[in-house]
Amino acid sequence: MNEEKSLKERTAKGLLWGGFSNGLMQLIGAIFGMVLLIFLTPEDKGKVTSLYIFSAIASALQEGGFIAALCNRKEPTHEEYNSVFWFNIMVSTLLYIILWFCAPLIARFYGIPVLIPLSRVLFLGFLLSSLGTVQRAYLFGHLMVKQTSICSLTAMIISCIVGVIMAANDFAYWAIVTQAVTFVFITQVMAWYFSPWRPTLPFGTDRPKRSEHSHAGSQLSTLNPQLSTLNSQLSTLLAPAWKMFGFSSKLMLTNVVNICNLHAFSVLLVKFFGAHTAGVYSTARDWDDKASNTINGMVTSVAQPTLAQVKEDIGRYRQVFRKMMRFVCFITFPAMFGLAIIAQDFILLVGKEKWAESGTMLAILCIHGAVVPITTLYSNLTISRGKSGVNMACTIGQCLAVWAGLLLLYPKGMMPMVIYFIGLNIAWLGIWQWWAKRLVGLRWRETLKDVLPFLVITLIVHSFTWWATNGISIMWLRLLSRIIMAATLYTGVMWISGAKIMRETVGYLAPSNSPFGGGKKFHKNNPDSQE
Repeated sequence: MNEEKSLKERTAKGLLWGGFSNGLMQLIGAIFGMVLLIFLTPEDKGKVTSLYIFSAIASALQEGGFIAALCNRKEPTHEEYNSVFWFNIMVSTLLYIILWFCAPLIARFYGIPVLIPLSRVLFLGFLLSSLGTVQRAYLFGHLMVKQTSICSLTAMIISCIVGVIMAANDFAYWAIVTQAVTFVFITQVMAWYFSPWRPTLPFGTDRPKRSEHSHAGSQLSTLNPQLSTLNSQLSTLLAPAWKMFGFSSKLMLTNVVNICNLHAFSVLLVKFFGAHTAGVYSTARDWDDKASNTINGMVTSVAQPTLAQVKEDIGRYRQVFRKMMRFVCFITFPAMFGLAIIAQDFILLVGKEKWAESGTMLAILCIHGAVVPITTLYSNLTISRGKSGVNMACTIGQCLAVWAGLLLLYPKGMMPMVIYFIGLNIAWLGIWQWWAKRLVGLRWRETLKDVLPFLVITLIVHSFTWWATNGISIMWLRLLSRIIMAATLYTGVMWISGAKIMRETVGYLAPSNSPFGGGKKFHKNNPDSQE
C-alpha cells in the first residue's frame, strides 16, 4: 500500500511539475515567437524550417533510443551509462562531419545558397546534445522531473534572450538558429549539474611500452599490440550499449520515422511551394506544437517510467493508463480547441497582416494538436510493455501513409495536404487502440468512455463561445472574451457534472489527493468515475 501511494504521489508530482515546466516553457517560447513574428518574415522562417529534418534525424541517430532503454532497466550500472555516453559522442561526431560536407548538397536541393553556413551552425545542436544524453537519461529514469524542468526552463530563458536580441538587431533567420543551439548547450550544462553520474575515461592508462629499437620492424611489432589492446578496450566499452541496442535501435528507427512524419510538410513545401509558403505553415505548426507540447511533455515525463513500474500487474497497469488517458483528454481538448477559436485574432494582433495566412492554418492544425498527446500515451504503452517493435511498426506505417498522401496531393495545393494529414492522424488512433487491446486488454468501449465525455463537452462549450462572441468587432476584446468564457464554462460544467479527474486534481493542488491517487468525492454520473 505504501509503495502504491508513493508511486501515485511521484506520478502526480511528476505530472504537475511537468505541466508547470512545460506550460512555463511554452509561455516563454510564445513570447519569443511573438517577437519573431514582429521582426521576421515568412521567408526567413521558411529557410530555417527546411533544415530541421536533417538536424532532428541526426539527433535521433545520436541518441539511439538509449534514454528509454536505460529507463526500462531496473538498475542501470555505471558500465551501461558509460558505454552509452561514449557511443553517443562517437556517433554524433561522425554525423556532424558527414553533414558538414553535405551542406552544399542540401542548399542545392532547396535552391537556397545561404543554407550552407546556416546548416553548419544549426547542426552543432545535436553534437552538443550528445554530451548530456546519459545525464538526461539518469534524470528521466529516476523521475527527477523537477530537476529536468529547471534544466529546460533555464535553457529556454537564456536562449530566448539571446534570440530576441539578435532578432531585434536584424539578424533575421540567424536569430532562430542561434537560439536553438544555445538552448541545447544550456540544457546539457544544467543536466550535468543535477545528475550525480559522471563518465570515466573509455580506456585505461596502461599502454604497451615502446621498444627502444628504432628500426621499422620494431616499431611495427610495437604497433600491433597497441592496436590489439585498443580494439579489445573499445569492444569492452561498447559491449553494454550493444546489448541494449536490440531494444533501443527500434526506438531510434521509430524516432527517425516520426521525424520524417513531422517534417514532411517542411521538405515538400520549401521544395515545391517556396520558403514563403513553408514559413506560413511552419509558423502555424509551431504555435500548435507549443500548445500541444505543454500536455505532451507533461505526459512524456512520467508515462513510461510510471507504466514500467506497474507492468507486472496488468489490472493495475490498465487502471493507471486509463487515468492518464482521462487526464490527458481533460486538459488537451479544451486547451487545443480553445486555441482554435482565438487563432486568427491572436496571429493578426501580434504579427499583423503579413502572417494572416498562418492564423487560418493554426485554427485547423489545432485538431491535430488535440490528437498528439493521446498518440504519445499509446506509444508509451507499447514501449513500457517492452514492445518497441510494435511502436516502430505503427510509426513507420503512419509515416509511409503520410508521405504517400502528401506526394499525391501536393499538386492540389497546401490545404488538401493539411486536411489529409489531420484525418490520417485521427484515423491512426484506431491502430494504436487495437494494439492496446492486444497488449493489456484495453477495450474500445473503455477507451471511448474515457475520451468521448470530455470531447463532447469541449465541442459544445467552445462552439457556443465562438457563436456568442462572434459579434464583438474589437479584436483584442473578442479574443479575451473567448478565453474567459470558454474557461469558465468548461470548468463549471466539469465541476457540476462531478468529473472526478478534476476534483482529484484540484484536491491534490490543495493539496490532499493526486490525479492518480483517488479522491474522496465521487459522482455516480461522472464520466470519469470508473477506477
